Amino acid sequence: MRYKPFDSGLFVRNRKKLIEKLEPGALVICHSNDEMPRNGDQFFPYRQNSDMFYLTGLDQEKCILVLFPDHPNKAMREIIFTIKTNDHMVTWYGHKYTLEQVTEVSGVQTVKWLDDFDHVLHELMARASIVYLNMNEYPRFSTPVPSRDLRFALELKQKYPLHEYDRLAPIITKLRMVKEVEEIEAISRACEITGDAFGRVLNFVKPGVMEYEVEAEITHEYIRNGCSGHAYPPIVASGINNCILHYGQNDRQCKNGELLLLDFGAEYGNYAGDCSRTIPVNGKFTPRQRQVYEAVLRVLRQASLMLVPGTTIDSYHAKVCKLVENELIGLGLFTSEDVKNQDPENPLYFKYYMHGTSHFIGLDVHDVGGKQDVLQKGMVLSCEPGIYIPEEGFGIRLENDILVDDAPIDLMAHIPIEPHEIEALMAR
Repeated sequence: MRYKPFDSGLFVRNRKKLIEKLEPGALVICHSNDEMPRNGDQFFPYRQNSDMFYLTGLDQEKCILVLFPDHPNKAMREIIFTIKTNDHMVTWYGHKYTLEQVTEVSGVQTVKWLDDFDHVLHELMARASIVYLNMNEYPRFSTPVPSRDLRFALELKQKYPLHEYDRLAPIITKLRMVKEVEEIEAISRACEITGDAFGRVLNFVKPGVMEYEVEAEITHEYIRNGCSGHAYPPIVASGINNCILHYGQNDRQCKNGELLLLDFGAEYGNYAGDCSRTIPVNGKFTPRQRQVYEAVLRVLRQASLMLVPGTTIDSYHAKVCKLVENELIGLGLFTSEDVKNQDPENPLYFKYYMHGTSHFIGLDVHDVGGKQDVLQKGMVLSCEPGIYIPEEGFGIRLENDILVDDAPIDLMAHIPIEPHEIEALMAR
């Protein structure tokens, strides 16, 4: 384990919160992620299912969590099943959890080998009134690859067709949206390491470097600080690539006079940071670049203060779009008269600012939570306005991570963002 271990009390509390939301006689079953095949005899680097990690802290494949709060036998109310190790496995692939280590990490007292799962499940199903099954229900994501949770759900329903089944995702989504203190600490550490990586970039970037070289500097800083790596594929976009929102090739040479847009974030203890900065490749903004940069920065400053309890992403984003619209008028990209005559279904600002301002952050960089959910203290969101002007050959996005509170807390306030600060650090 690269990161500082969490206290098992976090996961005990998380399970308790979930149990309080369940129907009487409920049985909950949650699986680890699959190991995903890469090619030949290799797997992609393993990443735990976020819900499984939230409930157990286990960072290993082939684990199953079962909760049955109303079982008359206390030892059967929380069970984790894990893979049984042997000398051959240890020799080839290294250490796996012992039964005692599973308890130490998760706080679950009853731990069994995976070989015992089928016959224990059969006994539990005979008592269960309702079965909650987990699934990734992120609204803007779908995949043709069937997850372990999906395959299990299909198998279970075929074997036990007369049971009542329900979705775990709506319950656990509400719980995951509001972070515990330990979770905020992990996100803050991810933000801190992300800032360290940005400092490294400022000392490295100059005309002639390749985008992938910049990516390598970021990766180096993440790994040396105990991260598993990037929370998402980093965007390192120079020149006109600034205007490609999800640019990912990172294979172009950074040229004199251009801007370099960076969208990057460390993953620490499975929790994400998410940062965007835009810097001049030669260390000095042109007057026009600086003018647009300061417009985006003003929007960021004002928008960050709006992430308070009681609002929603939708209502807040509408206000941010008005801020951007005013800045675009000030930049001479259209006039207030043009705005009066615009098509309300196709507003003028959308040409230059076409994405959302915020998303939830946590165990996933685009964490659970919807645009109509009312914000509460303890939620963490990105704030990422931008202005993109393809006809002028550049775009600018700035992004910090904000902890929702009566006075919102900027978890990336330590990361340089003022244009004069950027220039001074690059000149060193």
